Amino acid sequence: MAGQSGYSCASEVTSGQKIMGQLTGKVAVITGGAGGIGVAAAQRFSAAGAQVLLVDLQQEQLDQAIADIGSPQVSGFTADVTSAADSQAYIAAAVSRYGGVDILLANAGIEGPVTPMMDYDEAMFDKVMAVNVKGVWLSMKYAFAAMRERGGGSIVVTSSTTGVKGTRGICAYTTSKHAVIGLMRNAALEGAADNIRVNTVNPSPTETLMMRRLEDGFTTGDQAGAHERIANSIPLGRYGAPEDVANLMLFLASDDSRFLTGGIYMVDGGVSAT
Repeated sequence: MAGQSGYSCASEVTSGQKIMGQLTGKVAVITGGAGGIGVAAAQRFSAAGAQVLLVDLQQEQLDQAIADIGSPQVSGFTADVTSAADSQAYIAAAVSRYGGVDILLANAGIEGPVTPMMDYDEAMFDKVMAVNVKGVWLSMKYAFAAMRERGGGSIVVTSSTTGVKGTRGICAYTTSKHAVIGLMRNAALEGAADNIRVNTVNPSPTETLMMRRLEDGFTTGDQAGAHERIANSIPLGRYGAPEDVANLMLFLASDDSRFLTGGIYMVDGGVSAT
């Protein structure tokens, strides 16, 4: 309870009980909702009591994600996050369906090819930046107004460990993940007066289709070998699971993190300590 100090056994709850009501009455919008992290977050958020709008580009993949989640609290909206009109439309859809927006998980992203910087295609660089940076900006631009109507909210942006260091061969992706940290910090300052909190989560390699493509790009023909080498470079000795990332997202989305804004939160198995 807010304002309490000390500890009482009567306030102790199991983790399952806490998750059940952690987001009760909240409305969450998740872009990149058909991907591994998006699905895991939607599962966590809906189990915690939120109404969830999943946003993704491909209707078929979105339908499959919603079926896999299997919750009546989750619905979908097909949109291109690089489009201002589409971004405005999915925020409006959340307001229309559920009454408002309390949580935005700006998670949509693409990795682009694994290519040396000197050989990187200009159009592809622009595409990665458009999805990974402009898409985040547009989502926040339209979510801010909806969150003001609710008295505040929480925005969680998916960055990466590459958002705080360099990685050979993926210059556009690395640049985009650095850029959203700057965007997050600016938004945190602008949103504070309206009780809108903004933070990033920065995963290390995670068991998703994106990482399968990157593994193949780093070592064509030896995906399994690439997976093993990357996993061995992580102090905890494994890739993250989408649920590992979603658990941190749930905390940052909830009122349990009500004094946290402008922060960079690593979920990386110790990578940032190396």
